[in-house]
Amino acid sequence: MTPANPVAWPGVHCWAGPMEHHTVLALYDRQARWDARPEGPDSTVERVGDVVRQTGPAHGWNGVLWSGLDEERADEAIAGQVRHFTSLGRSFEWKLYGHDGPADLGERLRRAGFTPEPAEALMVAEAAGLHRSGLGAAPPEGIEIRPVTDAAGVALMAEVHERAFGTDSAGLRRRVLDRLAARPDTVAAVVAMAGDRPVSSARLELPPGTAFAGLWGGGTVPEWRGRGVYRALVAHRARIASERGYRYLQVDASDLSRPILRRLGFTRLSTTTPYVYEP
Repeated sequence: MTPANPVAWPGVHCWAGPMEHHTVLALYDRQARWDARPEGPDSTVERVGDVVRQTGPAHGWNGVLWSGLDEERADEAIAGQVRHFTSLGRSFEWKLYGHDGPADLGERLRRAGFTPEPAEALMVAEAAGLHRSGLGAAPPEGIEIRPVTDAAGVALMAEVHERAFGTDSAGLRRRVLDRLAARPDTVAAVVAMAGDRPVSSARLELPPGTAFAGLWGGGTVPEWRGRGVYRALVAHRARIASERGYRYLQVDASDLSRPILRRLGFTRLSTTTPYVYEP
């Protein structure tokens, strides 16, 4: 089953126009969700009935990327994914988008034992447009943006992640190391340094064969927020995406980053809410 209400899918190099949000969203659903590629060397993407899911190692991302469900099939599909991932001992995430059906899918997931995390906004902008605009691309005085290419750089990223978000970075560290070792052309990770201290980090996902490069993991330590570091990392990654031929930049934006991204020219297409199931 292909995504609901299909349009004549634009090619990678087609721009739908600044106001044709439904067309761009349909392209995103098709390329980034329905035709998703595994994010890591030990992960697989499967289409099982009305669901597209990724199964990976315990430290990787496991979950449902796309579903095309109606009221009659939803509960059975949810139960099937719970059986699949719990049989592997995996916690997993069902990425529920605001335009997914049925309308009560979130409530059905709650009844099945999932816990919703804070909703984020799916936002998109043209990579070339952001790159050409400059975005005030120069980092603030005293900040140097460095590429992350080895274990030492990943350790700096992990340090920022823990200080910025207050969460454990072990899984992130292993995922980035796996990607750098096996598929370095599909990820561009960066860290912003103030002297010898890492103060912000982020990564750019570059899935092959799609129009969308993804902005992920952008975080800045509290004492450096509000100084333009996050903006500089967006500009840096926009340049890379544009040079690599990606049409759009996509980000799941938190309440903190959404106003910044809106000022930079990003458009909100939908919402996405992670529903998490723990075995």
